[in-house]
Amino acid sequence: MGGVAAQKLERRWTTSTRTPVRAMLAIHQRGSGDPAFRVAADGSVWRAVHTPDGPGTVTIATGAGTELIARAWGPGAAWLIDTAPKMLGAADDPTQFIPRDAVVERLAAKVPNLRIGRTDRVWEALVGAVIEQKVTGTEAYRAWRYLLTKYGERAPGPVPDDMRVPPPRQRWRDITESDWHRSGLEAIRAKTIRTAAAVDVETKADRLTALPGVGLWTAAHTRIRAVGDPDAVPVGDYHTPSVVGMALAGEKVDDDGMLELLEPYAGQRYRVIRLCELGAGMPERRGPRMSVRDYRRM
Repeated sequence: MGGVAAQKLERRWTTSTRTPVRAMLAIHQRGSGDPAFRVAADGSVWRAVHTPDGPGTVTIATGAGTELIARAWGPGAAWLIDTAPKMLGAADDPTQFIPRDAVVERLAAKVPNLRIGRTDRVWEALVGAVIEQKVTGTEAYRAWRYLLTKYGERAPGPVPDDMRVPPPRQRWRDITESDWHRSGLEAIRAKTIRTAAAVDVETKADRLTALPGVGLWTAAHTRIRAVGDPDAVPVGDYHTPSVVGMALAGEKVDDDGMLELLEPYAGQRYRVIRLCELGAGMPERRGPRMSVRDYRRM
């Protein structure tokens, strides 16, 4: 463990029910080698974040009973401590979700106490979603790992030496053409990120599709992570329709079929998607997979 020395802040709070911390925060991990995300041996989850106050590291752990413990380091520590409960779903209202059939009721029982958290970091979620546009996870995670390692600051606190804070929005505009290429990102996604970096998106989570290169899929994935939108549906996703179809209907469906299955849950559709992902898992893959492209060789 290395990291940058910094004063630690701590916050403890209790919830009405046990919180599945790792399951809730897993959506923020971009591959097993994500430099901004770690799961420690004790089960605590560590995230490096560039906050409005600067870089910071936060760890979330469970205490006795329903207690949650947040610890944070760096210039952004106070901000991370203040927002930690929202990251674990304190701003979510799960009472708005009512299972309307036996299948969804069973899924909800398998994943009890699920809340939709929010990070309040729109740029972080947006740039990660753009990197993942229309490519395999292997390609996207490779690019994310390379760019954070090259352009991100070392994460503050008692963290591994290779843990990095994602660069702030303006820093993404400084990435050289050669490093975009080395990361594996092709010109279209690089241009989308550079163009979006010219805009302060933090208060524009409901208008992201106005940005060139940002469609419904990208906007949905951004809203899911940044503002905890319980109704965001990533139309155009390679796997989600199959996950939802198999969980709710016992067969794979396309986007239209997914939207039809989710229609009774308007307002809570992402919550149902997440229940399908956690409660039913990924369907068996029997067809051809997306090929992994390497733009670094082009």
